[in-house]
Amino acid sequence: MKLTQIAVVVLSGLLLSCTNTVSGHAQAQTQKVKTTSAVPAQAGQKAQTAAAPVQAQANKGSFEQYTAALKQEALQKGYAKTLVDEVFASLKHYKSAVVADKKQPEFTETLDTYLPKRVSQQRVTLARKYYKEHQQELQAIGQKYGVQPRFIVALWGLESSFGKIMGNYSVPSALATLAYDGRREAFFKSEFFLALDILQQGHVSLAEMKGSWAGAMGQSQFMPSAFMSYAQDGDGDGQINIWQSRTDAFASIANYLKTRGWDSSQTWGREVKVPANFDFSYVIPKGSKDRSQWLEWWAKSERSLAAWQDLGVRTTQGKALPQRDIKAAMVMPDDEHGRVYLAYSNYQTLMHWNRSYYFVTSVGYLADLIVAEDKT
Repeated sequence: MKLTQIAVVVLSGLLLSCTNTVSGHAQAQTQKVKTTSAVPAQAGQKAQTAAAPVQAQANKGSFEQYTAALKQEALQKGYAKTLVDEVFASLKHYKSAVVADKKQPEFTETLDTYLPKRVSQQRVTLARKYYKEHQQELQAIGQKYGVQPRFIVALWGLESSFGKIMGNYSVPSALATLAYDGRREAFFKSEFFLALDILQQGHVSLAEMKGSWAGAMGQSQFMPSAFMSYAQDGDGDGQINIWQSRTDAFASIANYLKTRGWDSSQTWGREVKVPANFDFSYVIPKGSKDRSQWLEWWAKSERSLAAWQDLGVRTTQGKALPQRDIKAAMVMPDDEHGRVYLAYSNYQTLMHWNRSYYFVTSVGYLADLIVAEDKT
């Protein structure tokens, strides 16, 4: 296998945005594109992995028995009986959600093959179109939250194809299904009750509460926990409807970025060139076990642009780096023979939304292309 290639996992097209560490959004989203081992697991390991959910389900009984117990828990938590009766009467087991959650088709992908698919010319054209059409609205939200509008549009486009593909699964049913499945019961059970909170607060009806197979919802594809933490009533109608209200979706995306430390004085990063004798120990390693470890590695890599300049790093055109007093860490999604990026602090925020170098690069790449024509 060439060094420029990595194995990644790509799940259902409906989960355009699924996790985030966005959020609560996060655990599901990180499954969307993640590096996997090139060495297959031992047969015994595979058998144990497959058997675990089966054993968990056996202990819980049938899906109907599991949700009956879940219903009693919801009543004990104090949810309105009318709401509980409505939701639980609607619950159904989505076998397709279980399959999608477990399915990990492996194939070789690099940024050179990934970016043209995620940031296609059609998507760039639509992004530029909507960026101009909604400029007044975007500018107002951008100023309020301190986020450049092009990044709002980029996330909107990549997460839900500009609000056109939000998933058609009943969110409570999808979450109950995955909680019953057992691999991540605590996470999905918590998300299920947060979905009940959203319904009880009257932001959306049960019939309209649709999402991906993992429960990511609306034009911003927030998990219920992300909704509760970051969603905003952008249009001031008293409801937070990220499904039907574009303004609410824009404000929610912007508020997420702001809350997670977005700096509107900077961009996300830049592709660069390194000298032939470059010491790659300066690069953030891949394969971090969690965000905390990744941030530790970031801190070791981060240094000023002047310091990177002294190490021989240059722009892709071979020119000197900008003379700005900002720091950057170095990221190489495809290892030593792939693309090289200097990542600024906003890169950290995007990696909180989805801890995937490929996803973050696609957001920055699309955001740059949205305004590229304005610079020509």
